[in-house]
Amino acid sequence: MAVTIVVAGAVATSAGTPSTADLQSQVRDAERAFAKTMADRNHAAFTSFLADEAIFLGSNRVLRGKKEVAEAWRGFYEGPKAPFSWEPERVEVLDSGTLAISTGPVRDPDGKRTGTFNSTWRREADGSWKIVLDNGCPPCECP
Repeated sequence: MAVTIVVAGAVATSAGTPSTADLQSQVRDAERAFAKTMADRNHAAFTSFLADEAIFLGSNRVLRGKKEVAEAWRGFYEGPKAPFSWEPERVEVLDSGTLAISTGPVRDPDGKRTGTFNSTWRREADGSWKIVLDNGCPPCECP
């Protein structure tokens, strides 16, 4: 028999299944840690967040696989100052808890918004989250 417990708006069952709110928090934390790799200039840590079959959509080409993405992004990690930063603004998780999307602003070193990122995360068997798809776009000039 499963018992449902409500604590501060988050719901989890006695079987230990994380609530949607808990999963959203996990993905938000993973995205923040992923972004921190850029600020910390830690390319190895960046690579650890990539799924083996990750796809990153760029403006000129598609990067396929962890190795290709990591190699293409290596240049962003060279030098003492990060060329850009990002942070999650919104996170949504499928009811199944297997996939999530995070989206938010990309900023230049002066803090000016230069675009928006969209990352799709997959929950692995061990409970960790890895990026499987990533796509950025320029900022919208919408009203």
